[in-house]
Parts: sequence; C-alpha cells; structure tokens
Amino acid sequence: MPAVTDTGFVPMRVSKVTALGLPGGDHISCYVVLDEPDGDRHLVILIGQEQALDLAFTLQGKDWPRPRTYQFMAALVRALDGRIREVRLDRVVDGAYAAMVAMEDAAGVERGIDARSSDALNLAVLVGAPIYVGPEMLDDCARRMEGDSPEAAMARDALTAGPMTFARMDE
Repeated sequence: MPAVTDTGFVPMRVSKVTALGLPGGDHISCYVVLDEPDGDRHLVILIGQEQALDLAFTLQGKDWPRPRTYQFMAALVRALDGRIREVRLDRVVDGAYAAMVAMEDAAGVERGIDARSSDALNLAVLVGAPIYVGPEMLDDCARRMEGDSPEAAMARDALTAGPMTFARMDE
C-alpha cells in the first residue's frame, strides 16, 4: 500500500477551534482550522457546535466528568484491541467535507470507515492519530474563502480569530 503522502495527501494538524458571529446577529458559527505543519496551507471547516465543543475541550486537555461520544468511540476501539491509524479528509459530499478513518483491528487488518470530517477530527485528536488532507479539498477551501459573501469573510476570519477557550468560574 503506498504511503498516503505518495498519493498527494498533505499532512495537517488541528490548530484551533473558533466560534464567530456576524455583527448584530444571534447565530454563532464554529470552525476548525487545520494547518500544514511544514507549509503555509490551511483548511477551514464549518462544524457543529457540539463537535466544536468536544474538539476544543480535547485540544485544551480538559476532561468531561463522563465519557462523551468520542471518548466512548476511542474506548470501544481500544477494548477491541484495535487502533486508529490515521484520518484522511478525502472528498466533498453534498458540499461538506468527508473523511475516512483508517482503523486496524485486533488481527492487524486495516479497515476504512466513512465519517463526517468533524467526527474523524475529534477522534484523531483524541487518540493522537495523524491527519491527512487531499489537495482537492485544500483547493476547495481556498475557493470558498474567495469573494465578499458573509460565509467567505467568516471563513477568512476563522484563520486569525483566537481559539475557543474554557475556564472554570473559580479559576
């Protein structure tokens, strides 16, 4: 099997999760920003608030009192003597970024599991799995960030906005 980088995929890392709203609006949009570790390319993905909250907590090393979905998924994989090998954001489906989670089972057989990008990224960050992005997705993201639409402007703003942070009231 060829290395994922031999097939044009770009190694990326999740750098932050951010939440933005339009002036005067009451809706918050959450974005995850991926950076190319040895380059200057980025992937900005609009994700749901629940997925953003889970990912931001994991990035900050915060723990939930009870396992949430991604902690549960990771525990199931470990309990079955499997491991998450890598995550590939590899296609656009109905305007949304989709992913494939490469998992190795107890017998060493690799299986590809279809996933939403936000779910795959949450799992990858939680277990420390490498993340790869297809070049066509980087091109798509660059196209989405062009122009004067509010969506393009917010995606551009996600690159420079600060990360979502959490603190206890007594800290």
